[in-house]
This record gives sequence, structure tokens and C-alpha cells, in this order.
Amino acid sequence: MQPYFFPYAGYFQLMNTVDEFIVYDNIQYSKEGWINRNRILSNGKPCYFTVSLKKDSDFLDVRDRYISPEWKAGRKRALNKLIESYRRAPCFGSVYPMIESSFMSEEENLFEYIYNSLEHVRSFIGIRTSIVVSSSVAAEHNLKSADRVISICHARKADNYINPEGGLSLYDRDYFKGRGLKLNFLRSTGFTYPQYGNEFVPSLSIIDVLMFNSVEQIRAFLETAYEIF
Repeated sequence: MQPYFFPYAGYFQLMNTVDEFIVYDNIQYSKEGWINRNRILSNGKPCYFTVSLKKDSDFLDVRDRYISPEWKAGRKRALNKLIESYRRAPCFGSVYPMIESSFMSEEENLFEYIYNSLEHVRSFIGIRTSIVVSSSVAAEHNLKSADRVISICHARKADNYINPEGGLSLYDRDYFKGRGLKLNFLRSTGFTYPQYGNEFVPSLSIIDVLMFNSVEQIRAFLETAYEIF
């Protein structure tokens, strides 16, 4: 999986389901994606927050990108926005210190900064799956798309690769089968919860889920509200 800063709940659902979770550091950064941005709830509507980056080539890998000095001020504004949006949420008091610690990390490398936040959330909600950094795997990283995934799976001696259902358009079961791998997809089957009594806004950052749900409720979602096909 690509690294994302406080991604949506389904990301952690997949992490919780697999035996080993591979997160890419040696993958090209995409400014159009969700690597360094996400959404929270503000006044009943989705609101973006973005980790600002130093200007650099658009062709660099995530591990070669660095956070802008402007983020030191930007993260404080983002945290103030979080406080404003969620201070009345039922789990704010227990969750906010973890989120603040992640935002306030002094790590300047983009991948390490995101990796740190993923570990914080993983630990907080009790996911036992280990996170493996892709560049640490002795695979053929010059390959593209499915072939690269397959090379990593072979290097880790895996026999089953599970991807979010968005990968249906990217990966072919027969192609994987021909290379000794079973390919499955994970689909979340729905997870709604009260957001101050307003109309539910789905697919927000895990921050929103954490603010309105206990760890026990989140774990129930991680372990039951999905299907593998």
C-alpha cells in the first residue's frame, strides 16, 4: 500500500486483516493523491488538511521528499482546527494526545513522518500486524504494477495477496494465479456512527473515526465489517 497520513478507516481494516502489511517508501510521490493530505469534519462538512512539502521534482519517490519548514506553523493551525472541530466529540480527550504527537513529530522526511503516524494509530487501536517497509524487501523494485507486487510477495514467501477493492481495475486473478499467488480483494461493508447528530459524512480520515468511537467499537469494525472476495 502507498503511505498515507492518517488515512481512512479501511486502510487500517486491511492492515488488521493481513499477516503482514507492506507500505511503499520507494514509490513515486503523487501530488494528486492522498499521501500527505486527508479530510476531517468541520461544521458538518469535509475539510482538507495537507502536510506542506519542500519544492522538488515530481518524479522523486516518497522517501526522497521532505516536509517544508512552513509545516511547523501549518501543523499548529491544523491542530487548532482539529480542536475546534472535535473538542466536543466523545473520545477527544483520549485520542487527541496521540494525534498531536504525530503532527508535532520533528521528522523532516515525508515517508518517515507518515510511517510514524501509521505506527501511532496501529498501536493505539491494537493492531498486531507488523508494518514492513517495501525497500527493505529483497524484491525486483524496478518492475511495475502487478509484477512488482508479485516480486515482493515471492520475496516474503506469501501465497495470498489481498488488496482493497479499488485494485479490481489494476490486478487480474489469473495473472497472479499463473505466478503462484492467490489474489483477493477486501470490501468494507459499511461503518456509520453519529457525527454530532448531523448527516453522516463517509470516507474521512481515521481521525474522525477515532474521535467518535471507542477502541472497542473500532476493533469491532476492523474485524467484522468487511468481506474478502
